[in-house]
Amino acid sequence: MSTEEHTPTEAAPAGGAPRSLAEALRGRDDRSLAVLLRARPDLVTPVPTDLTQLATRAGTRASVVRALERLDRFALQTAQALAVAADPAAYTELAALLAGDDADPAVTAALPHALATLRDQALVWGPDDRLRLVRTARELLAPSPQHPSPTGLGPTVAEATAGMSPGRVQEIVAEAGLAGTHDSVSAVASLTGLFTDRARMAALLASAPPESRDVLARLMWGPPYGQVTADPAAHLRWLLDRGLLLPTTPGTVVLPREVALHLRAGRAHREVRPVAPPVEATAAHHPQVVDATAAGQAYTALATVEELLKDWDEGGPAVLRAGGLSMRDLKRTAVALDMPEPVAAFWIELAYAAGLLASDGEADERYAATPAYDAWLELPAAERWARLATAWLTATRTPGVIGERDAKDRTLSTLGPGLDRSAAPEVRHRVLTLLAGLPAGTSATPESVLTRLQWERPTRGRQPSQPQRHPAHSPQRPHAPDDLRARIARWTLSEAESLGVTGRGALSTPGRALLGLPQETSTTGELPETPGDKLPAHHVPLPVHPLPSPDPVAEQAAAASRAARLLAPLLPEPLDHVLLQADLTAVAPGPLERPLADMLGVLADVESKGGATVYRFTSGSVRRALDAGRTASDLHDFLTVHSRTPVPQPLAYLIDDVARRHGHLRIGAASAYVRCDDDAMLSEILADKRSQGLGLRRLAPTVLAAQTDPAALLDGLRAMGYAPAAESVEGDVLITRAQAHRTPPRTAPEPVPDGPPVPDDTLLGAAIRAIRAGDLASTAPRRTTGGPAPAGALPRTSSAETLATMQAAVLTGEALWIGYVNAEGSATQRVIAPVRVEGGFVTAYDHTADEVRTFPLHRITGVAELADDSA
Repeated sequence: MSTEEHTPTEAAPAGGAPRSLAEALRGRDDRSLAVLLRARPDLVTPVPTDLTQLATRAGTRASVVRALERLDRFALQTAQALAVAADPAAYTELAALLAGDDADPAVTAALPHALATLRDQALVWGPDDRLRLVRTARELLAPSPQHPSPTGLGPTVAEATAGMSPGRVQEIVAEAGLAGTHDSVSAVASLTGLFTDRARMAALLASAPPESRDVLARLMWGPPYGQVTADPAAHLRWLLDRGLLLPTTPGTVVLPREVALHLRAGRAHREVRPVAPPVEATAAHHPQVVDATAAGQAYTALATVEELLKDWDEGGPAVLRAGGLSMRDLKRTAVALDMPEPVAAFWIELAYAAGLLASDGEADERYAATPAYDAWLELPAAERWARLATAWLTATRTPGVIGERDAKDRTLSTLGPGLDRSAAPEVRHRVLTLLAGLPAGTSATPESVLTRLQWERPTRGRQPSQPQRHPAHSPQRPHAPDDLRARIARWTLSEAESLGVTGRGALSTPGRALLGLPQETSTTGELPETPGDKLPAHHVPLPVHPLPSPDPVAEQAAAASRAARLLAPLLPEPLDHVLLQADLTAVAPGPLERPLADMLGVLADVESKGGATVYRFTSGSVRRALDAGRTASDLHDFLTVHSRTPVPQPLAYLIDDVARRHGHLRIGAASAYVRCDDDAMLSEILADKRSQGLGLRRLAPTVLAAQTDPAALLDGLRAMGYAPAAESVEGDVLITRAQAHRTPPRTAPEPVPDGPPVPDDTLLGAAIRAIRAGDLASTAPRRTTGGPAPAGALPRTSSAETLATMQAAVLTGEALWIGYVNAEGSATQRVIAPVRVEGGFVTAYDHTADEVRTFPLHRITGVAELADDSA
C-alpha cells in the first residue's frame, strides 16, 4: 500500500485538503465512521488500532473488491469513471464523464448521492476539486491490456506513447497539423490538447476517409484494441499517421482514451443508468384472494413435510460415504411424494434447514426425523409454518444447485456438502422486499425483478452494454451473464409460492409480516421510506447492510410470531371426524386434529390427497393397529366416536376377522421360533413351499424353530397371509408402538455468513472509541530526548528512566506516551495517565482503551512525555 496514501500521521493543514485517506478519516465525525464500519464490516474485524491502520485496511485488495461488489450500478459506474479520469479529478470532470456533453439531467441529479456513497465507504476521498479514488480501486478499475475496463476505454495518449521514439512522436504531431516541439513531453501534450478540443477534433475527423471513420466507430465503445498487418490499408495508415490509432505491440493498435471520449460525446459509459429500474406489475388481485391462496399453499407445505418425515419414520435413506442422499433415494422420495425430484429436494432441504431432519450418527448411518420434529408437530399449524418459512428465509443452503458439479467435479447431492451459497438469504429477502414495494395483491414480472437486482448489484467484469468489437468487423454480441444471484432470485419466486409466502405471485400479508415490514402498502411501486433515511426520490439503494438492531434474533422471532398470528385465521380449522364409506375407505374433508390424524394414520393407509384425504382400511393396516397395542373393541369404539356416518358392516367384519387371527401364532427368539396351540396350522405352514426360505423345522407339536431372525420371520409369515404376533422372552405379546425412529438431539445447520456480520451499536461505539484513542496515542506530539523517532516506532527508555518518569507523572498528573508489549508479543503504543506505581506494576487510566488498567513495568518498552500543547 502506498505510503503517500496511508502512512502520514500528522494532521492536515488547517483549512487545507487532506493529503491521505487517513487524514480524510480523521476529519470525519463518529457518525460518519459508524456508517463506514456498517457498510464495510470487514474493517472492524479485528478493531484497528488507529485511523491510519483503518485507512490501510480500507485500501487492501480484498476489502476494496468486497466493497465494489456491493455498489449499485450507478455508484460503480461513478467509480469506474473516476478510474479513467485524472488523479485527482474535479467534480466537473467526473460529471462530464458520466453525463456527457449534453449534461444528462438524470445523471446530474443522481451523481451527488452516488459520490456520497463512495465517500461514505472510503472508496473516494478529498474535496470536490480534488477527488481521489483509493489506489487499489483505481488499479482494479483502470483500463489495461490484461484487464479491460468496463468502460471500454483504452490508455491515454501519454500512456500509449510512453515507449515510442521521439522522432515518431514528432511525425505524428506534424501529420496531425500541429507545430513541432523540442521534446516528446510537449509533443504529447500538444497531441492530447488536440484530441480534447472538440472543435479542432471535429475538423480533423471531418477530413478522414469514410473507411477510417468506420474503424473508429467500431472501436469507440470497446474493446479499444485491434489487429493490423505489417502493411496496413490506406484508411488504417491515415489513422496511424495522425495518432488516432497508436501501436502497442507488433500487430496491435489501440484507440487512445481522448479520441474515444470525443467520439462518445464525452461519456465514459455507453449506457448510464442513474435511476433504479422499476419493478413492473404483471397482475393485480384482491389481497384477500392472495392471502387465501397463500394459506392454501402453506397448508400443503405443512402436509408435505409431515408426509416426507412420516415416510422416513422407520429410518430414512442411507447417508452416502461423502455425505448426502443418493439420486436413487431422491427418486424414491419424489415418487412417494408424487412430485418432481427438484421439488422433493427442496422440501428435504427445508426440513433439514428447520432442524426437523438429520442423520442418526449410527454405524449404518441413515437419515431420520429429529426430536425437534415431535415438538414441531405439537405446535399450532400457523406456528409450524412460521418455523419453516423463517428457516427458508435465513438458510444459505440452496437446493437449486443440486445436480451440478463442484470445483472438484463432484455432483452436488441433496443434504450433501457444498450447497451453501452465502448470498442466498440476502437475495431472498431482497426479492420479497421488492414485491412488498408493490400495491397489495400485485405480482411482479420476474424479468423486472431480475433487472432490478442486476442494477442493485451488477456482476463484475464487462457490462452488458459493451459488445466485443474488432477494427475490421465485429458482430454485436451482448453479454448477459446468468449469475448466481439471478438464479437464486428465480428460485426464490418459485419457492416462496410453494411455501405460501406469496400467493399468485404477490406477497401475502403473513409474508409481509415475516419480513418485519409494516402492513401499510405502497401505491407507488417503491419501497417505503424508513425514518432517518432521506434519499433522493430518484434513487432507491440496495440495503446491503441493514441497520443493526438491538437483538436481530429476537426481532426475527417476533416477526415470525406476528406472521403466524396473521396466518392462523386463514388456515382451515382441524376436524374431529371423518366420513366412513362402505368400500372400506374413510374421507377426511379437511385437516384432522393431531390425535385423530395419528391414530388414523396407523389404522389406515392414505390413498389420495387433496382438498379431502381418502384413507383405505386393509388387513395390513388393521394388523398394524393391533400390533400397536389396540384391541378390536378399541378400534370399533374409535371409529364410532370419530365417524359422522355409521361404521360400515364390511369394515367391522374386517376388524373382527384380523383381530381373531392376530396373535394366534407367536414368534420369539431361538434364533427364532413359531409357537401355536393349533398343531394343524403349524403343519400347514411347514407344507407351504413359500416357507422354505425361512428354514423352519418342528421342535414340538406346537413349536417350530427358524434359521432366520424374528423380524424376518414375522415379515415372511405375514407375506404368506398369516397374522403372527411377536412375543417377549417371558411369553408376553410385544406391542409395536407407532413411535418412529428418531436421531439424537440435533441443531439446525448454521447459515454460512456472507462475510463478517454487521456490527451492532454497542460494538460500533466501542470500536470507534478504541480507534480514536489509538489514533490519539499514535499522533499525539511528544517530547524526545534524541533525534526524531521513525513513524510508528515505540519509545525506548531504560527501566530506571521508565520508573522515574512514571513516579513523576503520578505526582504531577501528566499523561505519558508508552510502548507496550502484551503477553502474546503484540507491540502497541498508548497514552496513559499513571495513578499508582508499586510492586512492579503501574495502574493508570488508558486513554487508548478508555479504562483504568494495570501494566507490568517489565512489558513497557519505553516512556515519553507528551508535548505541552497536547497534555
